[in-house]
Amino acid sequence: MLLSVVLLSGAGCTGSEPTAAERLPAFDVNPVPREQVADGGTLRWPLPEFPAQWNFHHVNGTTGAVERVVQGVLPHLMRADEKAVPRPVPEYLRSATLRRTGRGQTVTYRLNPRARWSDGRPIGRADFVAQARALSGRDARYEVSTVTGYRRIRRIERGADEHEVKVTFARTYADWRGLFSPLYPAAAYATPGRFNGGWRNRLPVTAGPFRVQEIDRTGKTVTLVRDPAWWGPRAKLDRIVYRAMDPSATPGAFANGEIDLMDIGLDAGALRRVQGVRGAAVRRAAGPDWRHFTLNAASPVLSDVRVRRAVMLGIDRRAIARSDLSGLGVPPRTLGNHFYVATQDGYADNSEEFGVHDPDRAGRLLDEAGWHLRGEYRAKGGRTLALRFVVPAGVPISKREGELTRAMLGRIGVRVDIEPVPADDVFARHVTPGRFDIVPFSWLGTPYTVSTMKSVFARPQGDRVQQNYSRVGSEAIDTTLDGAIAEVDPAKVHALVNEADRLIWRQASVLPLYQRPQLVAARADLANLGACGFHDPDYQDIGFTKRP
Repeated sequence: MLLSVVLLSGAGCTGSEPTAAERLPAFDVNPVPREQVADGGTLRWPLPEFPAQWNFHHVNGTTGAVERVVQGVLPHLMRADEKAVPRPVPEYLRSATLRRTGRGQTVTYRLNPRARWSDGRPIGRADFVAQARALSGRDARYEVSTVTGYRRIRRIERGADEHEVKVTFARTYADWRGLFSPLYPAAAYATPGRFNGGWRNRLPVTAGPFRVQEIDRTGKTVTLVRDPAWWGPRAKLDRIVYRAMDPSATPGAFANGEIDLMDIGLDAGALRRVQGVRGAAVRRAAGPDWRHFTLNAASPVLSDVRVRRAVMLGIDRRAIARSDLSGLGVPPRTLGNHFYVATQDGYADNSEEFGVHDPDRAGRLLDEAGWHLRGEYRAKGGRTLALRFVVPAGVPISKREGELTRAMLGRIGVRVDIEPVPADDVFARHVTPGRFDIVPFSWLGTPYTVSTMKSVFARPQGDRVQQNYSRVGSEAIDTTLDGAIAEVDPAKVHALVNEADRLIWRQASVLPLYQRPQLVAARADLANLGACGFHDPDYQDIGFTKRP
């Protein structure tokens, strides 16, 4: 499973800080047994943007909005519980067994014989082969978001029969459970053209409790309906209607009964509004996600590590966290790690000298780099030290972060130009092609911390950046992360990950801000969905509780 990217919604509001930390549960989804969930009904679910690329493994498809939809229509071999422990999904996978083979390993997947694609073809070895080849990184024409794990696969063979697949890895890979989820049909990945363009504005083949009825690009809606061909327990809902909405419009839509749940994000005003909605509940969990600023090290100004370090030292992370989290009942604690959130095993605060607010040292670094004050701002060779801070239009919290950053960096002579762009274009037209200097967003946590984050910090190979939007890396970081990925001893994994994390802090490419809490407003009778934390919802069990 790959790391997902999503834009934060909400608005920063002023208010008093919480007096004490609120202990949040691992998940809060109103768990209800299937027999107590009513048959039928429509779930109306907003999306923060309307995706064009529905191939989740494409560099432009690895987003929270895409993940939210494909979880109901495509195979996920493993599903994580609230403790981030992945287990086989029986509708697709009967069992998965690991056997060590020298330096490598072999995983034998026993597939559910009833598992089929919507075109009638059985799910099997050909799908594994095509996905492993496309995501291996060996063919640069495949515009993949990550090659971690798939690059280590040596061969894929048929097992005892057509329902058994044996995957042999050249080297050990601890996060093998995260591979092949979601799984795409072989035809989708057969050629670079199909991989890159075959799932644009369409999901032509599915295999889940729901199927796609319509993708309305004009109305920006995706409608899923119960799939009668589904071989698992019949989905409780008749349909799910996703609609892309300006994040600022979701509180009003929820209050008016137009949608059934919404991510409150960090909007204290929205929290207050939804708390007053009759028949609504606010579900809270300690989120696995974290907010950060990515710095584009390939931009002319930020290519100098001294300038990147100065920018980081010039930003008061605690002030941003205090602004973003104000009024939500959670403490404004900064995050000191690029891999683990504070509630995970292995977490250590490695920010040290680079995570503090030190404008004096920032000024000295800029002087060393040749950027000297010329009036209000610094200049070098006739060029003003100016940075483009790209934000999604209609997301007040991002705009507020830009305004705070502009004020902070202005004090050390750096001009910040806030550039609002359409939310649908942030990644495809700005982040992925590198048309920014600083961009704020959140990384979505997964149970596979090391393997998912490797693509964010691995050295770019030419124009292939995967998810390394800062476009910088080092051999030392790659080597350390490779060691962590191959290690099976959790203590050794934690040590290696934290070693890599210290190197990344020195690289000054991604500035962690804080662990993001999950606050979700939902209809009180909505079952098995809400603030999920690491928990992966089972879409066939989502629905509304039966009336007494």
